[in-house]
Amino acid sequence: MLRISHLGYRPRIYSRDDLTDLLAIGQTTTMGEAVADKVDAVVIGAGVVGLAAARALALSGRETIVLEAETTIGTGTSSRNSEVIHAGIYYPKDSLKARLCVKGRKALYAYCESHGVAYRRCGKLIVATNEAQLRDLSRIEKAARANGVEDIARITREEALAMEPALDCAGALISPSTGIVDSHGLMLAFQGDAEAAGAYLAFGSAVTGGQVGSRIIIDVATGGQRMRLSPRLLINSAGLHAQQVANSIVGLPPPTIPPLRYAKGNYFVLSGRAPFTRLIYPVPEPAGLGVHLTIDLGGQAKFGPDVEWVNRIDYGVDPQRGDRFYSEVRKYWPELPDGALVPGYAGIRPKLPAADGHPDFNIQGPETHGINGLINLYGIESPGLTASLAIAEYIVTMLDHSSEATKLALTPRA
Repeated sequence: MLRISHLGYRPRIYSRDDLTDLLAIGQTTTMGEAVADKVDAVVIGAGVVGLAAARALALSGRETIVLEAETTIGTGTSSRNSEVIHAGIYYPKDSLKARLCVKGRKALYAYCESHGVAYRRCGKLIVATNEAQLRDLSRIEKAARANGVEDIARITREEALAMEPALDCAGALISPSTGIVDSHGLMLAFQGDAEAAGAYLAFGSAVTGGQVGSRIIIDVATGGQRMRLSPRLLINSAGLHAQQVANSIVGLPPPTIPPLRYAKGNYFVLSGRAPFTRLIYPVPEPAGLGVHLTIDLGGQAKFGPDVEWVNRIDYGVDPQRGDRFYSEVRKYWPELPDGALVPGYAGIRPKLPAADGHPDFNIQGPETHGINGLINLYGIESPGLTASLAIAEYIVTMLDHSSEATKLALTPRA
């Protein structure tokens, strides 16, 4: 049984045959003794990127099903982050992160405005907490401009303190195009668009395996039953579980599946109101952007994430990690009161290996793994939320180009 949701309606329970009737497919294909229902497109994972992809696929006229192992949308990385709309500052030039962040940021602001998703373009300061870090600011500014972030500007200590009197720094960069967004509201909007265009969300539906060859077959466990689907297009947007899903698919070349590390990020919230109106970021540290200060749309200040390498998914926050937070935050906010930080929440980032220390998004299509119709998304961490609309467009473009290339290959020469 598939638990299908339409936004604004009570979820109903549909059987496999009901779902086939709903989508007016009515075709099956046999693999051994198993029968697989043919569908046009399947997206694995209902996080912000999976929902954006489902929206784009449905809007392009493709019958789309989203398979989500949990009972609701966005329970993983998508809801356990800083909810920041990033400008595109830190990423290596021409990387997917740089290109899709800058493009996605522009698209996201326009989308939030047109769809009534709560956001605020509050801006942020990247601060050098000592004289030696001023050189880092120059490097960051240069990288940002190379990525197309045109409104970033260098400011003096005095200018920074005039903006944020509680701040202490040797100098700063100001990024006016950085903002914050209601991530859950955004995902609900993506879900609503996708469903309005005919997509279906199947909750409690986990992909347990599959095989690829002349066609794609996936095994789905749902409601205590098992079924098989044969999608023409399959988008593996399973986030922290993307490698696990890929490894379960027989015929997908193992060397194309990158190793994965879990980088846990702990957040502490401020008891009381922060004396800041902008986001405050220190100069980045390895594997993260440092213990930064963000303010949500309700005015709650939070600090994080830090970097804690873990071997399993665990969202508990160790209160003792707060000791390091005090020392890091006081580098730019010396007057942080004792006892003001309370354990908040944690998220986990899917980190990929990178020789230069800057892992990029890894979005693989047939040109990498040789499987027509399959897109695997690995290492979709920050700025995935900001880039979500651009990633979805990128996926659809990849599929369109792949489909056209296949048609050309199969067309006999005159």
